[in-house]
Amino acid sequence: MEQRINLITLGVSDLARATAFYQHLGWQGQEVEETVFLQAGGLALVLWGRDKLAADAGIDDPGTDGFGGVTLAQNVRSRAEVDEVIATATEAGATVTKPAGETFYGGYAGYFADPDGHLWEISWNPGFTLAADGTLTVPDFSAMD
Repeated sequence: MEQRINLITLGVSDLARATAFYQHLGWQGQEVEETVFLQAGGLALVLWGRDKLAADAGIDDPGTDGFGGVTLAQNVRSRAEVDEVIATATEAGATVTKPAGETFYGGYAGYFADPDGHLWEISWNPGFTLAADGTLTVPDFSAMD
């Protein structure tokens, strides 16, 4: 099996609100059949009605929000960029769940929740190389001993 993620779909309660939130962050997308596709480097972030996503997945969704055990993460190129992204998200309606600060691994990170409660970690990690196009390469941890 190829190791790849092509699409991340977020079930949202209000498609217009979610679309406006991500557009405020600078994401560009297009709506097709009540589904919004946002290009995110080599993959797509998809916004779709939560009820429609649950039905498509064949599950019963009681509509309760809360931590689902999943976070989305964006690594950036500097501490300052972490602060900039979190500030922009806050302006767009995000709730900061953990202010940016120094991390145990020598980096700098913080968390916010989008209007539907999806958690995002914004991180600068000096151990993870970002290519010019933003592609992240996981380091060889065995070489760090």
